[in-house]
Amino acid sequence: MKIKDNKSTNENKPAESDRTCRFNERHVIWSHDAEVAWTLPPRLYLHRKLLVYTRCQRLNEAAMKQDSDAVNLPACFISSHEGFHGSIKNFIKDFVVTEIDISGHRVNTVADKQTSDCSSSYKTSAECKDNNSLVLQGTDFSAEYGEDIALPSPETFDLGVILGQTVSDELEQFVLTLKDENPAKQELSLGSFTDKHHRANVHRAIRHRFPFLMTVTIQPEIRVREDPDYRELSQLVTEDEAEDFFRFIDAKVQGSSYTFGPDDSKEHRTAVHHFLSRRFGKLVETKSFNDKGTTAISVRLRERGRPKKRSADERKEEEVYTAFILCKENLETLEAISYMAAVLGVLPSDFTYAGIKDKRAITYQSMVIKKVSPQRLKEKTSEFEKRGMHLSQIHSVSEPLRLGRLQGNHFDLVVRDLRPHGTGEAHSSGAHTHSRLAALVEEAVENVKARGFVNYYGPQRFGSGQSVQSDQVGLALLKEDMVSAVRLFFTPEEGDDPPSQAKRHFLQTSNAKETLALMPLFKARERLMLRALNRYGTGLDGCAQAWLSLPHSMRVFYLHAYCSRVWNEAVAHRLSTMGHRAKRGDLVWMEKKGQNKLDDAGETSSAQIHVVTDQEEQGGIYKLGHVLLPMPGNTVKYPENAMGTWYQERLARDGLGDCRFRVSSLKLNLPGCYRPLLAFPRNLRYQFQRATSREGGGEASGERKQDSLALALSFDLDSSCYATICLREIMKCDP
Repeated sequence: MKIKDNKSTNENKPAESDRTCRFNERHVIWSHDAEVAWTLPPRLYLHRKLLVYTRCQRLNEAAMKQDSDAVNLPACFISSHEGFHGSIKNFIKDFVVTEIDISGHRVNTVADKQTSDCSSSYKTSAECKDNNSLVLQGTDFSAEYGEDIALPSPETFDLGVILGQTVSDELEQFVLTLKDENPAKQELSLGSFTDKHHRANVHRAIRHRFPFLMTVTIQPEIRVREDPDYRELSQLVTEDEAEDFFRFIDAKVQGSSYTFGPDDSKEHRTAVHHFLSRRFGKLVETKSFNDKGTTAISVRLRERGRPKKRSADERKEEEVYTAFILCKENLETLEAISYMAAVLGVLPSDFTYAGIKDKRAITYQSMVIKKVSPQRLKEKTSEFEKRGMHLSQIHSVSEPLRLGRLQGNHFDLVVRDLRPHGTGEAHSSGAHTHSRLAALVEEAVENVKARGFVNYYGPQRFGSGQSVQSDQVGLALLKEDMVSAVRLFFTPEEGDDPPSQAKRHFLQTSNAKETLALMPLFKARERLMLRALNRYGTGLDGCAQAWLSLPHSMRVFYLHAYCSRVWNEAVAHRLSTMGHRAKRGDLVWMEKKGQNKLDDAGETSSAQIHVVTDQEEQGGIYKLGHVLLPMPGNTVKYPENAMGTWYQERLARDGLGDCRFRVSSLKLNLPGCYRPLLAFPRNLRYQFQRATSREGGGEASGERKQDSLALALSFDLDSSCYATICLREIMKCDP
């Protein structure tokens, strides 16, 4: 499939001068194409020195451009106040998020004290986003599938952290020498490790990173050498297949299987069967099977017999749960978990949490870790602090956390460089401007307190400033066009950064193996898919296998992004064509005694849904705040008015008129849910702060600008709501 030139999509977009916020007009502002970026811990680009010279200045300029090209949303507002301009991009400490637990308490009751410990005053040009950007994405499906977001290996384990950078570099050099016919060194000592958990972590990380190595412990020393079984197998199959097979063996996932590439030579297949039986016969069973005229060997883990009875100590260790409050600064939640897992010698899946928090903020959230005692966790806190993480309130608990088990989030943020809309105010006196701003802010805050804001999904839901938005990938997946979805996924950004170079190479050559060699190690999703494409090919079946190589939570995210885009368009159409009152055929939530309005995931079930009647519309029984709009799915009811027709036409326009919202080949199912049209901030408070700025580039100009006002805001939102969308209603423009 040929990817459509992104430039062609700009023809129908408004001119730059037209992309302003107008509080008294209802119109749609279309967005730049983008793809959500899942960030995992940065790693050294080993064996790829040609890519290391990437131009830092060019990357910085691209990052600044990305921040300025935020995804625009439909500009339908609830209130008619004027609003004001301002910025939330100045300091990372200007955006502080504290999780509110299921009981309604902030997880950190001493946030003010710890903010000073965890925060810094450096500037960032990146936009401060809500921490909510992925919470609803997780809660949309966690209850149904019971899955958490899993970090893929081998990128999870950072050998530079586990071994120290010097030893890690020595190990890399040792690996390179093994490729020589007569390597000078057959074995390498990694040093002594007195802690058994640390030793276990070293063994695991090396097997993940280098499956062709074996580790030997001569307590407390660990040595590595080439695995003779790997060498023998790599002479029978390709090196990639040998590596993948050993990772399959090490994972020991019950019921899993591994299939080698097509092999039409019976003698060669017999040799492979004999080797696997001789070396791994107690662990696996093999068979040859024919599919579409080609024959291949499939390996399956043998069924376990009676489970090994665990000792009392093993059971006790398995049942240890330790809760703590994580304060992180300028870190992804998954990045923080990956680093802590590497230091503690556990898997990322041993961590549980209620929601994912944003990177460009200071955030506080609850976490629970399995198999690590409070004492051991406390011993590692100083190491975590070096990476911008502060752990507090460490204590034992009896069970893990569940994704979605939170009431919402509390926000403390600062909007700087306040100024009224329009250019006329720029030349007025400071006193007059401040007085005018005070009136504008008071009017805006009181309006949003009383009337709420349109409950849009924020731009983080779709990705901002990138070439392909995640909803476009989701649409291709819903149409079961696996090849197009893969090619959209690998659409490169502008510039010559290593990931974009690798993606561009794939689109030009369809060579997954070469692209895998170019793709940086920290791009875990891309590398997982490339491995599958290399093994299964780039045709329809191969692309389906590539998507199946991603965890379920990552696959379903793209489908949810598409449904979120439709929901945003639906609410804009509903407000612009049917007004701000509940109308006949609208869907509302019907409260029953003893029944909660929303479940833990912020969703409403179909059993609680009521259709507004003529009499109820005339009597004004329901307000706009009661109205719900459905996220498309296979179990939801659609409005019984013009909006129902709109949904049908909108989905048909994308080729989904008969869509079942189920992609069986990818094990994906979207039942749908209901989202309130409006959201309301709770406990909304504000105060002004004075700040002094300089004109024309700061100190160099020496010209002082008059004192400017900054606005400090604090409020609570439900778990599926976005703080930047609330600000947007207050300010009547993108903050």
